[in-house]
Parts: sequence; C-alpha cells; structure tokens
Amino acid sequence: MTLEQLRIFVAVAERQHVTQAARALNLAQSAASHAIAVIEARHDVKLFDRIGRRIELTEAGRAFLAEARTILAQVDHAERVLGEFGTLERGTLAVHASQTIASYWLPRHLVAFRRAYPRIDIRLQIGNTAQVAEAIETGAAELGFVEGEVESQVLVSAPVARDQLVLVVAPEHRWAAADKPSPHDLRESDWVLREPGSGTRAAFEQALAKLGIELRDLHIAMELPSNEAVRAAVEAGLGATVLSASVAAPSIEAGLLQQVDAKLPDRAFHVLRHTQRHRSRIADALLSIIRGGDSARATPAVTN
Repeated sequence: MTLEQLRIFVAVAERQHVTQAARALNLAQSAASHAIAVIEARHDVKLFDRIGRRIELTEAGRAFLAEARTILAQVDHAERVLGEFGTLERGTLAVHASQTIASYWLPRHLVAFRRAYPRIDIRLQIGNTAQVAEAIETGAAELGFVEGEVESQVLVSAPVARDQLVLVVAPEHRWAAADKPSPHDLRESDWVLREPGSGTRAAFEQALAKLGIELRDLHIAMELPSNEAVRAAVEAGLGATVLSASVAAPSIEAGLLQQVDAKLPDRAFHVLRHTQRHRSRIADALLSIIRGGDSARATPAVTN
C-alpha cells in the first residue's frame, strides 16, 4: 500500500464522492477508482457501499479512515522535520482558526507574512474553538488561533491579542434607547447565539455567570454557525446577541445595529500548539510577525 493510495482513500472518504476527490487531487477519476479497488482487492474488504450515485463508508472503511489519517499526519510531520534543514524559501504551514479570528484579526498578519516569505504557503481552515483544538490535537494543523478557553493535556496556549465583546440589538429593540439592561431584562429578551463550541458563546456564558445567570435561563430563539449569520438575524430584529466588536462594527456604523450599554469583559485570543510535536521554523516566523506587529488589541471598543 502506498501513501498515494492512502491520500486518495482519505480524499474520497471525506467527500464521499470519487469524482470530487479526484478533482481535488488533480487525478483522473479512473486513477482514484483504481487506487480504491487495489486496496479493497489486496485486503479482501469493501471500504465503501455504493448506493445509487452515492458512496458511504463501510464499518471497515470507517476504521481504516482513522488509521489512514494518523499515518498521513505522521508523514506530514516527518516532512516538516526534514524541511527544518532547509530555509524559509519554501514550505507550507497548516493553520486553523476560529471564525472571529480568521475573518477579522488574522488576515492582516497573514498578508504581512506573505510579503516577508512569498514562497511559503499558508493553508487556513476555519472552525469553532472546539474544532480548532481538535485539529491541533490530531495533527491536521500546526498552529491554531482561538478566542475560547481550551482544556487539553496535549495542547499549550499563549495569548496573542485582546478582543472586546459588545452587546448589540436592532435599532427598534427596546434596549436600543434604554439604560443598561438588568439581569431580569437579560432573561426576558430573545437571544441569537453562536453554536456550542464557539469561543464567543463560551465568553458570553462566563460573563453571564458573573451575574448569577446560566445560559439555560435565557430564551435562545436561534443558534447559528457563523458570526455573519448571527449578525444578520439580529439586524432583522430577532433578538439580542453578543459579538466581537470587530464583527459588529460595520453594522453599527451603518445604523443596522445598536450597541447596548453593558459592560462586558474583554477576552484573549490564544495561539494553540501541540506540546509533543515539533514546531517548525515557519510557525516561529509567523508567530514572530504576529507578536512584532500591532496585535496587542484585536479590536477597539465600539462606541455609539
């Protein structure tokens, strides 16, 4: 069995589509199908069930997928170690970041890195805090950037910036022209929040806890998987929410959202890395640019 066959299998398994996997790997569909067939024939197993035009992993396929991912992560790690004997002229860095960071804070640092090291590729994937932590644990990424707290025995985190949270509502919401809402008011309003696992949601939960309020005490009208979706729902008048000031700022400036007088704590953006995996010179170079730039505060507080 070859590494190429493993990569093809993983690509097909993740997409559950041979043609899409072949296209992603710049292969002919027949080459991808042949690679799967060779593995199945050699071990006398079926890795996929063909159901109409769809394919699904069999029990053997699901077990093999976990092992294949582990092997490919180890190979990628070995290649990075060998790359350390070279220079920063070539290379690839896999970075995962939570949505707020990836969309509003990290891009300027990636641009600065690209200007300094134009022949190095950054592969950025976006998820929530829990998904980013999982990517670092499994070796899918070398560096992760999150705004939430992460508990892990194999990850180490360090602060790289501060971010301000703001409470916002649509201009017609009763809080838009009112004084600071009381804990009772918070319980009475409808809320639009990010999904469980989001760092923004976790920070809001911590702020509520200081007021003696649990998240289950609130009326959550909707949970959405992106900052932009939450922002749009609140603009439409669905309820209140808490967002990073950088996410809310364009809508506040456009008059689509109103910042409510509520003192919310700022929070730290953290970089995550695995304690037992080698840190590449490329990762060090990116962190050097981030820490050397204007990153002490991610977003200024938005005022009305």
